Amino acid sequence: MHDDVHLTEGRVSRVLKERLWPAVHTASAPVSVEWHELPGEPIAPTEGLALTYEPFEVGSDWGPAWGTAWFRITGSVPAEWAGRRVELVCDLGFDVNMPGFQCEGLVYTPDGEPIKSLNPRNQWVLVADEAEGGERIELFLEAAANPVLLDYHPFLPTQEGDIETSSKKKLYTTRRIELAVFEKDVFELCLDLETLHELQVELPEGPRKSRILQAIDDALDRVDLQRIAETAVSAREALTEVLEATAHDSAHQISAIGHAHIDSAWLWPVRETIRKVARTTSSMTELLGEDPDFRYGMSSAQQYAWVKEHRPEVYAGVKAAVAEGRFIPLGGMWVESDTTMPSGESLVRQFLYGQRFFESEFGIRCQGVWLPDSFGYSPALPQLMKRAGFEWFFTQKISWNQVNKFPHHTFEWEGIDGSRILSHFPPMDTYNSRLSGEEVAKASRQFRENRLATGSIAPVGWGDGGGGTTREMAGKARRLADLEGSAQVSWRHPDEFFEKARAELPEPPVWVGELYLELHRATLTSQHLTKQGNRRCEHLLVEAELWSATASVRGLLDYPYDELDALWQQILLQQFHDILPGTSIAWVHREAAAHYARVAEAAEALIAKAVTALAGEGTVALRADGRAGSVLAAEPVAAVSVVEQDETYVLGNDLVEVTVSAEGLITSAVDLATGRDAIPAGAEANLLQLHQDFPNMWDAWDVDRFYRNRVTDLREVTSIKITEDGLVVERPISPESTTTQTLSLAPGSRVLEIAQSTEWHETEKFLKVAFPLDVKAEQTLAETQFGYHRRPTHTNTSWEAAKFETSMHRWVLASEPGFGVALVNDSTYGFDVTRPSALTTEVRLSLLRAPRFPDPETDQGVQTHRYGLVIGADVAAATDAGAALNTPPRQIAGAEAVEPLVTVSGEGLVVSSVKLAADRSGDLVVRVYESTGARTQGELRVAESFERVEEISLVEDPIAEVSADGGVVALSLGAFEVRTLRFHRN
Repeated sequence: MHDDVHLTEGRVSRVLKERLWPAVHTASAPVSVEWHELPGEPIAPTEGLALTYEPFEVGSDWGPAWGTAWFRITGSVPAEWAGRRVELVCDLGFDVNMPGFQCEGLVYTPDGEPIKSLNPRNQWVLVADEAEGGERIELFLEAAANPVLLDYHPFLPTQEGDIETSSKKKLYTTRRIELAVFEKDVFELCLDLETLHELQVELPEGPRKSRILQAIDDALDRVDLQRIAETAVSAREALTEVLEATAHDSAHQISAIGHAHIDSAWLWPVRETIRKVARTTSSMTELLGEDPDFRYGMSSAQQYAWVKEHRPEVYAGVKAAVAEGRFIPLGGMWVESDTTMPSGESLVRQFLYGQRFFESEFGIRCQGVWLPDSFGYSPALPQLMKRAGFEWFFTQKISWNQVNKFPHHTFEWEGIDGSRILSHFPPMDTYNSRLSGEEVAKASRQFRENRLATGSIAPVGWGDGGGGTTREMAGKARRLADLEGSAQVSWRHPDEFFEKARAELPEPPVWVGELYLELHRATLTSQHLTKQGNRRCEHLLVEAELWSATASVRGLLDYPYDELDALWQQILLQQFHDILPGTSIAWVHREAAAHYARVAEAAEALIAKAVTALAGEGTVALRADGRAGSVLAAEPVAAVSVVEQDETYVLGNDLVEVTVSAEGLITSAVDLATGRDAIPAGAEANLLQLHQDFPNMWDAWDVDRFYRNRVTDLREVTSIKITEDGLVVERPISPESTTTQTLSLAPGSRVLEIAQSTEWHETEKFLKVAFPLDVKAEQTLAETQFGYHRRPTHTNTSWEAAKFETSMHRWVLASEPGFGVALVNDSTYGFDVTRPSALTTEVRLSLLRAPRFPDPETDQGVQTHRYGLVIGADVAAATDAGAALNTPPRQIAGAEAVEPLVTVSGEGLVVSSVKLAADRSGDLVVRVYESTGARTQGELRVAESFERVEEISLVEDPIAEVSADGGVVALSLGAFEVRTLRFHRN
């Protein structure tokens, strides 16, 4: 026979697109449409239903950016449609290629019951499954005119990303609002043909492919294109044999779960996310009712809490579906957070608040952590997940790597302390699967553990901006359940998948250390105010808990549970993986800055109230140590010692001596005890460097390696002078931007501190500060949650070369045997390391960027940084200096000193948190960790009497009784081990 493959493929493609899919809805009937366009922010559905409506003509424009319009739709079902399935079809001006990224709507009945959402891939609403002729309909549609920001030409700067700067031009034109008959046989024929067509594309030449092609031709021969509905059943019969052929015994098993991955903010503000969640969950509960096999999963306790608060009528349906076990809470976190930048305590609270919400609302705990889209994963996570009670971890993002292909799909991930957790990446390389033939074949073909394991996960649904699973996807799942030539697809709870995976892979491959994403490296720097607010508020909340717990245990104050919970939840929300990384629109970051200011003010008030209760009111000069929880007599503040010598400046004390050139650059930093100079001879540190920064894609997200090819060293000095604060250096960055640095060295300190204020008005530039170090460091140590991780300084392999921009928390250390130098900071997360010579190491902190998408004003204005050079440092010194920079002591006036409630002794042991238990029992919870990477022993002492002590999990579940002698607990911790103790009150 002649080869007619391409002829058949072209035929089925055109017939589906131009004839069959348009024939799913036929016999249309008009409706009356009225509308009310809101002048401002959205309103509650009850208010929307009560609006005054005016006539609206379909084909008219509607919706300025971020606007809301309410439509009232009325009509009657034609008598001749009696017994047919009737749907309302609405095209609000959709582009079908942009579900989740443009206008959307939610349809209500007149009594306020939500039905389902409308979006570019879901343009119908059920009116009646078996209509009665003449039946009257009345529906209300809340429509959101969200602007398209990520268009066909992506990453173009736009002012539409903030309601304060967006245009008032109407963005959308309605195309269709009418009643139509849903032709089920045509719909099913479309899915039959599409499924088989996509399958055969992936099949090799052979009998199965040929017979599918012949069946497709036979079916299309039976379709009368002028009488499609009448001939659809006959056409389907021609496909019966090829659709009934069953899969091979060795077919890959795909565990599908409905999914929408609704970003809690990104190219839309938080207020719009609240509505996106309501729209999507309405559609998903509707689909659960239509398809008895379907299961849908949604993460983020915050999103459930939003629906509960703002759309209780939607939440009722969600809660009922959760009770049935078909709407599945995933992940056990407050939001799908970034995991690189939040502190250890923040990640603990993500788990604590997430799991407590799911348990209190639904009576369940999530068994796994679901983070498909975060931008890399901290090596501290395995321990934290295990200690929070999780059994598995799921992500997908590492498939985006630019250079290296990750070698596993199902594996154990080992963290810095040695903890391991079973992990999975979907081999179809997407968290927004449509169950296309290409995706299903890719999952089977790419699965790295095919020799031993049988399956993978497929999150199925339109995502990022929501939308979720469609009835078309559910229909494909039915056909792919057992189809020859395809992987087998079934709807499954992810817990079931991981249970089977563990049985199939009793000794899975192991990946050790961070899951570094070879992309989106600039998320460690973009939107500095957001990152600075996060760091500051994390420390303030931990400090507020410490002081409040101390005052409460001593009977001086009631513990502020409600206020602390609310403040923590606000910070946890802003750690979402498109807020803290700095990749959201201007509106999101403007609001984030305001929220951080409010949280900081509230935390400061809690601290002041507790410290006053403890120290009393008085005039004695006192020093409140927010790390130790103690109040002592204030120490005299010594003047900063800076001496000008031969056109240089020397800052010195009993420990170190630092020389600064007339250009304000550090030329020497000597450890007086050893005579070692931290700066190589002839080199200059604290050198600001400006790079051109225009990545190939993803402006706010990415910095590409070639940015290093163009650099300007900022040596010009406007002025340099000695003040009571230290050595002040002013210099221009460009004609538009300037910076002022104050260099200071306190008595008895090894830390040369640099306070920098920058007037930043650059475009597509990257500001770094360089510290060449006279240290032969084969590795750097960078603080992460509850410890640090090591990274080679060489680029022997492509894996190391790809890590040209890496992360830290409060410090990074370069050391050789006997000597080390650290850089500490109060608001910086990105850095890079190079080796100028075999014997030296250069560390550069990443300070500011100026991308133009999605926020064209990123980082513009005044930005402040504090960082320091720790001369002669080891891990313990770096840890202490980093903590001190971020939680400086407070100078207060009071009546008396205060002894700390909790103290710890033992090398490397650090108290991370002192708080009262989340169950509001009044019990004291203390978390301690080992910080140096060595096994250690010590003691934890509580200066109050308690009934008993037990070890608890990170979500405060009991683990085991712990012996204590007079409030003293003996500790024995492994490297980087995190231990949480609960002291039960008498």
